Amino acid sequence: MAEHGPLVWGGFTALVVLLLWLDLAVLNRRSHVLTMKEATTWSACLVTLALLFGLFILWREGTPKALEYYAGYLTELSLSVDNLFVFLLIFQYFAVPVELQPRVLKWGIMGAMVLRGGMIALGALLLARFHFIVYVFGGVLVFTGIKMWSNEGIRIEPERNPVVRLAQRFLPFTEAYAENRFILRSHAGWMGTPLLLVLIVVEWSDIVFAIDSIPAIFALTRDPFLVYSSNVFAILGLRALFFVLAGALDRFVYLKPAVAGILVFVGIKMAGSAWLEISTAISLAVIGTALAGAVALSLILPRSSARG
Repeated sequence: MAEHGPLVWGGFTALVVLLLWLDLAVLNRRSHVLTMKEATTWSACLVTLALLFGLFILWREGTPKALEYYAGYLTELSLSVDNLFVFLLIFQYFAVPVELQPRVLKWGIMGAMVLRGGMIALGALLLARFHFIVYVFGGVLVFTGIKMWSNEGIRIEPERNPVVRLAQRFLPFTEAYAENRFILRSHAGWMGTPLLLVLIVVEWSDIVFAIDSIPAIFALTRDPFLVYSSNVFAILGLRALFFVLAGALDRFVYLKPAVAGILVFVGIKMAGSAWLEISTAISLAVIGTALAGAVALSLILPRSSARG
């Protein structure tokens, strides 16, 4: 196995910084509503780049590692799309103006990459030192998948969010949005705006999702670099993908059951790895088939048929 030294990590970090700069500083210099053409083009570019990065892994480390990367990327992408449902509910709950939503997603994605990097490092350390963590992670995935399958809806309750309550304890908040500002200064001192609360809830929801998604990738590969790179490529395109799919998210009625099934599958694969060996190629085939089938069924069968 090729070792991921400082050169590989540094090169990947430079690539991510370049992509963030292109996305946030060049393509979207100001808060505005992304057009469908802008969002679709940038989403396609990021997906293509993620696939090309898999070819780099193939060239450098061979087919097994490339399959692990693609399986991780596909799993993380499916979970990220599911996360878009939550983002949409958060924006609706707080009545966030459409032109301010890209700003929240921008800072939310940057925060997510930092937080996930720390969580992946911790997960790799735990797996290396304590073998029983394999069963803990596997059990969490199976439990989450079953819970997702049986859960009919998601409730957004910011008033019960501990981080939101902590922020409100130490910082007063305005009632109305102040253009695109998270914090402003008034005669009474520094105050947070509702946009800051939205950002806090978005970051919190990503942490909750990462508790599921990171073990799911570790079930497919134990390589921290592949785990992190597949995570980053999946969430990099999340902002543009949100505006591509925002109007059609409720059409994908079979996506959530498919994602739930994937979580159960990778959880069983991880927890039972000592007795049951499932190759990465089979895992990739199962994940790809489940997602393709879910999308196809959602497009063929209308929502009324799915429920009726």
